[in-house]
Amino acid sequence: MIDFGIKDIVDIIIVGGLLYYLYRVMKSSGTLSLFYGVLLFIMIWVVAAEIFDMRLTGTILDKFMSIGLIVLVILFQDQLKRFLIDIGSRGHLKHLKRLFSHGRQDEDHTAYHALVMSVVYACMSMSKSKTGALICFQRKMPLDDYEKTGDIIDAEINTRLIENIFFKNSPLHDGAMIIARRRIQSVGCILPVSHDMNLPKHLGLRHRAALGMSQASDALCVVVSEETGNISVAKDGVLASKITSTDLEKYLSSSFD
Repeated sequence: MIDFGIKDIVDIIIVGGLLYYLYRVMKSSGTLSLFYGVLLFIMIWVVAAEIFDMRLTGTILDKFMSIGLIVLVILFQDQLKRFLIDIGSRGHLKHLKRLFSHGRQDEDHTAYHALVMSVVYACMSMSKSKTGALICFQRKMPLDDYEKTGDIIDAEINTRLIENIFFKNSPLHDGAMIIARRRIQSVGCILPVSHDMNLPKHLGLRHRAALGMSQASDALCVVVSEETGNISVAKDGVLASKITSTDLEKYLSSSFD
């Protein structure tokens, strides 16, 4: 008789939750087919070795499984890094912090909204003048490695400063601006480029870099098109085009930290 209790139900729920979370991460990073391949391999191994007791096939697959953890770490190192950072992120403690800083909440919200609107105004102004721009906002995952690829300026967020940096004749207008910890940390940064073949052909390198960054991390990226002036937002591996000022404010208010 099979002994099946509450502990087994909890075990199944935990494994199912982890698989679902990995599915979401792989989907947003464009590596879903690789995830399916690994899952299929594990299923074949379980069926051959555990259910049908195929000795030869099971032995061969056991050898692969013995080094499987190392292979998975190599293949999914970016996704595993994102997963672990998300678990240990201080973002999960925000609700507890609010209980102890209730008196400052209104004041902090006003300052926070002012920073968001500074970015919104800059993007709308650059949109009208068709000035190309790429701004990346750190969320839970640190972007220190990407900050080092550009010039560190560590400046206060200011509408006119953002516009001047992305001005066509500015020496710092190429590359991305990274905003973290409510400050402009670095400009002229190099971001990973997405190789998604489903992207429309008219989208340029800035859009591919924004999407690639949103796939490699949990960052939110804003793009101002130099050709059309349209504003796009890349978040969690999804690119939203032709964003209005109201939509941009909502995106930043929910993600900008």
